[in-house]
Order: sequence, then structure tokens, then C-alpha cells
Amino acid sequence: MLTRRTFVAVSLLTTASPAFAVMPASSDPVAILTAIYTRAAKGKGDGGGAFVIENKAAKTRYLSRALVALWAKADAHTPKGDVGPVDFDPVTNSQEPDVKSFKVDAEKMEADKATIAVTITGHRNDRKPADQIVRYDFVREGNSWRIDDIKGSSDGEAWSIRKMLADSLKT
Repeated sequence: MLTRRTFVAVSLLTTASPAFAVMPASSDPVAILTAIYTRAAKGKGDGGGAFVIENKAAKTRYLSRALVALWAKADAHTPKGDVGPVDFDPVTNSQEPDVKSFKVDAEKMEADKATIAVTITGHRNDRKPADQIVRYDFVREGNSWRIDDIKGSSDGEAWSIRKMLADSLKT
């Protein structure tokens, strides 16, 4: 006999399979960036967010497959001994990371892509207001969200990680 309790238990078991699993909150783009910036802001906020791009495993965890592949191509194209095309911490938009606090805003959320803005407040007040905002384009790959581009400005000049990597291949 199928009771209501048995039905609920069977429903939970069948919908918990990977094909039907609900994405945990930690895989939401806002939650991902909140975790990244919480880590970057620890202590004096000078640790930065380079851990997101420090090695291939980190890149694979946080970045889209397409961005990881483009980055690998750009690194392979860089002459031995030269600095790669990304020579700053894109998470903090700075050579010298300084994160006192941050605010994460979902600007666009769709089923398979999202744009999230992070406004960074540092301990120092030496950055232009536009330079305090870093935007992340996310794409969904399978059941996970991955960063597909990071954009910001430095001294009022716009930059994009994807564009910097692509431009480095043209030289």
C-alpha cells in the first residue's frame, strides 16, 4: 500500500538524483562571489583574490571551460620569462589588493547566464568610483555556474579578462 509518507519518501529519493537535483545555494553566482570576496576581505583585506586564478585547478573550479582554455592558450603564447597578459589581481582590480567591504548585486540572472556586479570598498580611498566595481559574467556548465569573464576599469580605462587574453594572442 502506498501511503502519503511513502510517496513523499520515494519522491524525495527520485528527485535527489543528480539529473534532477536542485542546485545548492553555494553554486548560485551571488553566493560564489560572496564567498570569494569574504575570503579576500579577511584580515586587512590585502590577501586579494588571486586564489581564483593561481593555478589550473583553481581556474577549473571557478572559470568556464572556454575561459580556462583561452587562458591556457594565452599563457602558452607568452614568451618564457615575461609576465602573462593578466598582471594584476582581477578580483580586487588592483596590483595591491585592498578589500575592506563589498556589496554583491545581481544585474542580470537568466537560466544559463548571469552578470553580477561587486562594489569594493577599500581601506584606502585612492580609487575612482568606477574602478571600485568589478563585473562578472557567469555561464552555467552542467549543474554549476562558472565565471566566463571579469570586467572593470582602471583609472577610468575599461578592461576585460577575456579581451586581454584574446589580445595577447594577436602579438
